[in-house]
Amino acid sequence: MTVKLLKYLPLVFAFTLVVNCKHEAKKTDSKNVATTIFYNGDIVTMEGDTANYVEAIAIKDGVISKVGTENEVMTFKGDATTLIDLEGKTMFPGFIDAHAHFFGFGPQASGANLLPPPDGGIQSIDDLISELSSWATPENIQLTGWIYGLGFDDSQLAEKRFPTKADLDKVSAEHPILILHISAHFCVMNSKALELVGITKDTPNPEGGIIRRMPNGKEPNGVLEEMAAIPYIAKAITPKTPENLAKQAIAGLEMAKSYGYTTAQEGKAMEQHELLAAFAEKGLFDIDIVSYVDHTKSDYLKTKWYSKTYTNNYRIGGLKITLDGSPQGRTAWRTQPYLIPPDGAPKDYKGYPAIPNIEDVANVYRMAFKNNWQILSHANGDAAVDQMIEGMRMASNEYGIKDRRNVMIHGQYVREDQLDSLKQLNVIASLFPLHTFYWGDWHEQLIGEELGQKISPTRTALNKGVKLTIHTDAPVALPNLMRMVWTAVSRTSRSGKIIGQNERLTAYEAMKCLTEWSAYQHFEDDKKGTLTEGKLADLVILSNNPLKVETEAIKDIEVLQTIKEGNFVFDRPLKK
Repeated sequence: MTVKLLKYLPLVFAFTLVVNCKHEAKKTDSKNVATTIFYNGDIVTMEGDTANYVEAIAIKDGVISKVGTENEVMTFKGDATTLIDLEGKTMFPGFIDAHAHFFGFGPQASGANLLPPPDGGIQSIDDLISELSSWATPENIQLTGWIYGLGFDDSQLAEKRFPTKADLDKVSAEHPILILHISAHFCVMNSKALELVGITKDTPNPEGGIIRRMPNGKEPNGVLEEMAAIPYIAKAITPKTPENLAKQAIAGLEMAKSYGYTTAQEGKAMEQHELLAAFAEKGLFDIDIVSYVDHTKSDYLKTKWYSKTYTNNYRIGGLKITLDGSPQGRTAWRTQPYLIPPDGAPKDYKGYPAIPNIEDVANVYRMAFKNNWQILSHANGDAAVDQMIEGMRMASNEYGIKDRRNVMIHGQYVREDQLDSLKQLNVIASLFPLHTFYWGDWHEQLIGEELGQKISPTRTALNKGVKLTIHTDAPVALPNLMRMVWTAVSRTSRSGKIIGQNERLTAYEAMKCLTEWSAYQHFEDDKKGTLTEGKLADLVILSNNPLKVETEAIKDIEVLQTIKEGNFVFDRPLKK
């Protein structure tokens, strides 16, 4: 399904000056003639520690063949070369999110939008019920057989509570309903859905999860936490027919490209890998997708899909281990109690581990280290980060510290001393500064103002020499990479408060995090991440330059076009 340049020529010509007397073709060796030349814009190479601009860039056979001055690059023009005048727009290397869940992009694009402003309109439980009811048309329900929606946030609802099965039963008693919390660590089901999956008053809590109960302490109230929720989420949001699966996947793919992704990540694949591999076999993808499979599915790394190279734009990059839950949902595992425990929890509640036994955790790291597999570790609370560090040390004592590019994912409450340990263990910190906007005010209520100012400590990590990336964790939030850059630079909360002023990144550092540094994290820095001759022609064209506009304007920058290996795969429709 790769979209070839020819398909987009009518749109390209709308803003391209193809014939220009000063760009008359010179005698050029035919084997060096460029397919496409871009010029007359802010072309940022992302090479080096400061912004480096070039006047023009030439593409041939999907690879960057020349960067430099306009005169230098135009020597590669031939009769068949397409000249594209950027008209002052900005070009960067294609975007690589350091952590997201690509398989969830489709449900996010096709399900009910339960996000609060500015990404949605849900501000109360009545709003949520209304949105689900409007979405629940026969056509939408037939997609998976369920009514489903993504992104509700109890911290932003007027009621400041989770919806329950009683609320969802108002939408439908006939169809099963599942709504996914914005953290993706909780879901809520209606009565029909609980019946369908077999959760009753006699169902025990699974290890690493909680079935919330009615006041009598036994009857499920519909809210499921962590491992009580995760096994059932796919049942609701995954279509049952190949046609609907492809339809949903394409919706997610188009969403990714609209935000400038040329490489996307599936950050915790289980059986989803088999579907992604099937889509790849059919040639569905026109950008690269790299999966990290759950540690319980390590056999997938013994297939052809585990590779440093892509087959039909898909590969497995390594393993994923999840050590705790969500800080905004208060299931992240801390060494200190939350100031506001969840309903029904004791005053000394600190969250809880996903895998309680350290030896079990260490064995996962031993397996990865022994096989030299890269492993991503979800750890939000500082107790979970302690567990990660201890498990990695136990494994490295046996198998050494090598260039595995292991990654700590999220690390919202990581301590400074733990960042020192990450440096010693050669672990990349992929932090999540979107939290400063979406939940910065809430974090300060949960853990106190002093600690709340230290969430996602990006500047401290860089100062300590820790390799850094940032991510969206979509579909937790929309996969809006320019909003992610804005939060990393501004660290402004919903209320307008600055959350950790001393942890701000520069705009250039934030852009490094989704280009060169993220390419390095994925072992792809030899092919992607900078506009360097010989690298893939993965490019984005932006409506403005995040390195030059005022900070507040960064979040409003739009991706105009996304280009994968020289092919236009997304073109934003012109506004009327």
